[in-house]
Amino acid sequence: MSDHRQISELRPKFEKKIFKKANVIGMGIGFKETAGIKSDELALVVLVQDKLPIASLSAKDVVPKEIDGVKTDVMRVGKVVAYQSPTSRLRPAPPGCSIGHYAITAGTFGAVVREATTNEMLILSNNHVMANSNDAKAGDAILQPGPADGGKAPQDRIADLLRFVKINYKSGDGGGDGSDCPLANLISKILNAIASVLGSKTRLTAVQAAATNLVDAAVAKPWQTSAIDENTLKIGKVSGTTAATVGMAVRKSGRTTGLTQGSITVIDATIDVGYGGSRVATFEHQLLSNDMSDPGDSGSLLVDSQNRAVGLLFAGSDEVTVYNPIESVFQQLNIKFA
Repeated sequence: MSDHRQISELRPKFEKKIFKKANVIGMGIGFKETAGIKSDELALVVLVQDKLPIASLSAKDVVPKEIDGVKTDVMRVGKVVAYQSPTSRLRPAPPGCSIGHYAITAGTFGAVVREATTNEMLILSNNHVMANSNDAKAGDAILQPGPADGGKAPQDRIADLLRFVKINYKSGDGGGDGSDCPLANLISKILNAIASVLGSKTRLTAVQAAATNLVDAAVAKPWQTSAIDENTLKIGKVSGTTAATVGMAVRKSGRTTGLTQGSITVIDATIDVGYGGSRVATFEHQLLSNDMSDPGDSGSLLVDSQNRAVGLLFAGSDEVTVYNPIESVFQQLNIKFA
């Protein structure tokens, strides 16, 4: 059985040779693991980005099971990168970092997507993050980081707002008990006047049904495609989409809480969401998970265990987080993944 000293003395002799093998990014000393079971035997651990089948490797790239009497072990560690703060100014900027319209505080850069017809590269996030809850116009400056994290125009301008899906708020004070339709109000006044002449005490109130919403979403056009990175912080490359199912394991990377994990608890939900003041909007066909977010995480992309997009985070409470289904987002904005 090898000891720490024996392996330490062996390493310098074979380090260069091991590092020349494809996929190897490091070496160290650790316990030998076989079929997922860790032993108490020390081994020379070879760190690889991806653990590939031996059949797919050339003979020169296969790590020998033993070197000078010392057992080896191959450990997959993925792509190792220096951690970046989601609230910093990042170039290229990856999904998961701080972003926002120049007039808001800050939200999250959700994903790099493509225009469905032209394949042009775009930035995806929420309407309330990049379009100031309907109060913006195409061409407005999108900053990275967002204003709350020190972003300023023009030096931190990373993109221009391209388009957004309008949020329909409930009329009146948010309770839906009045009408904003002039024609409906005029008709109710005429009918009430007739009722008064006829001596009826019945009065009519025009009620306009609150329009519902499917998504809180927007896209922006980066000034330079080289200024953005398609790999999401702490998640990596997102490939494809999938529909949510109850109990599905999910995770997201956001500006405020970083990488969080949970599961889908409710699908096809209709829910009222507050937007500050008296503004309330009803959303249909939404997804709910356990609490996975805090303010500033809006715009984060929700993915499953295979890094497929599931939803776009836009709201939450201290009990749940709420997402637009990604299929609805793509359809409403006419976008896709590469």
